[in-house]
Amino acid sequence: MTPLLFTLAAAFVSIFAGLLGSLVGVGGGVIVVPALTLLLGVDIRHAIAASIVAVVATSSSAASAYVRERIANIRLGMLLETSTVLGAACGALAAAFVPVRGLFVLFGCVCVWTTWNMMRRKSVEARDFPPDPLAERLNLSTSYFDPAENREVSYRVSRTKTGLCAGYVAGVLSGLLGIGGGVIKVPVMNLVMGVPIKAATATSNFMIGMTAAAGAAVYFARGDILFFVAAPVAVGVICGAKIGARLLGGLRGDVIRMIFVAVLAVAAVQMLWRGVF
Repeated sequence: MTPLLFTLAAAFVSIFAGLLGSLVGVGGGVIVVPALTLLLGVDIRHAIAASIVAVVATSSSAASAYVRERIANIRLGMLLETSTVLGAACGALAAAFVPVRGLFVLFGCVCVWTTWNMMRRKSVEARDFPPDPLAERLNLSTSYFDPAENREVSYRVSRTKTGLCAGYVAGVLSGLLGIGGGVIKVPVMNLVMGVPIKAATATSNFMIGMTAAAGAAVYFARGDILFFVAAPVAVGVICGAKIGARLLGGLRGDVIRMIFVAVLAVAAVQMLWRGVF
């Protein structure tokens, strides 16, 4: 494949990844990494490093729109980032010692776990979450206007300490796999902490840029970020994220959930196949 064709292919795939990533709050890494490794033949370590850069770009592009529309829960996002950034740095340092096949299998297993939990649990809007004294002290509960349902959606944040622990795990996986941690953050916020799926994806988009930046610094210092790979990927995801940010407000929560599950299921099959065979 010629350099020009590679650049165009990487940018095209990344536009799609950025669109889906901004819609479901995963940063596009679950699309970028499989596409670069399985379709374009990029070494998985360089693909993960490029994906980390792409996640920062996705967050920077989409998060401003979600903050402006008051969908992202800024207080909750900043709190969870205290543990997630630490995990991201640890994961990026550990990535150099994990076998390549192990990265593929780990990536696939994370996607399978997340897909299963999102499919088997009912929508958070229909569930009653217990009060959380820590969340109340920090004033984490809030509301946002949902144009798709034409109503104000209020919710109460619960199980904040569990969210902090999960945030560290999400950070480790982000640093290891270049996925921004959204595959953990979104389900935890939605299924465990009581945040509606739309607010969870918007808050995840707000958070993943900071998470990925911590890991990107380690990959850059190690020389794993290749400019000719990272540049078209970053440009593509920025374009896609802008489109996704415009679409999110008009989509219903159950549609976003279906898209999230479909994206992760495809990525899980591809990465497990590569890791095992």
